[in-house]
Amino acid sequence: MCGFEGRPDMKRILISVAYDGTSYHGWQAAEGQETIAGNIDLALKHLTGEDINVSGASRTDAGVHALCNLAVFDTSSSVPPERFSYALNTCLPGDIRVISSEEVPIDFHPRFIKTEKTYRYRIQTGEMPDPLRIRYCWHISYPLDICAMQEAAAFLKGEHDFRAFCSVHTDVKTTVREISYIDVSRISDEIHITVKGYGFLYNMVRIIAGTLVEAGRGRIKPSGIPEILNSLDREKAGPTAPPRGLTLMENVILSD
Repeated sequence: MCGFEGRPDMKRILISVAYDGTSYHGWQAAEGQETIAGNIDLALKHLTGEDINVSGASRTDAGVHALCNLAVFDTSSSVPPERFSYALNTCLPGDIRVISSEEVPIDFHPRFIKTEKTYRYRIQTGEMPDPLRIRYCWHISYPLDICAMQEAAAFLKGEHDFRAFCSVHTDVKTTVREISYIDVSRISDEIHITVKGYGFLYNMVRIIAGTLVEAGRGRIKPSGIPEILNSLDREKAGPTAPPRGLTLMENVILSD
């Protein structure tokens, strides 16, 4: 990860990071772009004097938010592991916060162990968008049949090949994934799509949200979801929902 694993003075730190992704080009550090990981790298450099590349469990897209993204980095700094969260927050922008920090075994990495991630997609309904929620919700003014959305969502639970529900640019060995839980609920004027799983493909949750909206509009029949899955054809599913409505809510380590 950072090239320090063989040095005896190194320790690995696990951090939990929350952020508003509106102003950033996603998690992954990229030259010339403002990213979440890039800002954490700069904060670590300022704090420790070391060139450190933090490595995250979830590489969220541009504009996507998180309450609990896990990441690790290696350091020889004398800062106590549990104090890194406080120290880093003094060097980070206000829309990026390190919620917790702790030392973990040097070979531990949250991307390579089983974790259950929970994503929530928020849709604000009604005639006009709420300016206080515009950064965190997809505003839709036309009516949505939530019962149809719930019926369609039920077909997505379980293990399937989700090739039709990921970006055509996805480069992975397999597009088979398992959704352990999916729910569509209405809370006041918002519709929340909550999805839990053990790994997600590029844009998968946003395409699920876009497809369920099409079901709510009556453009896709709920009973047609299995056919979309079986087609393995991205063009059969709905559009990719805007990133601003998506938040990584939870990232639970199931084993080490």
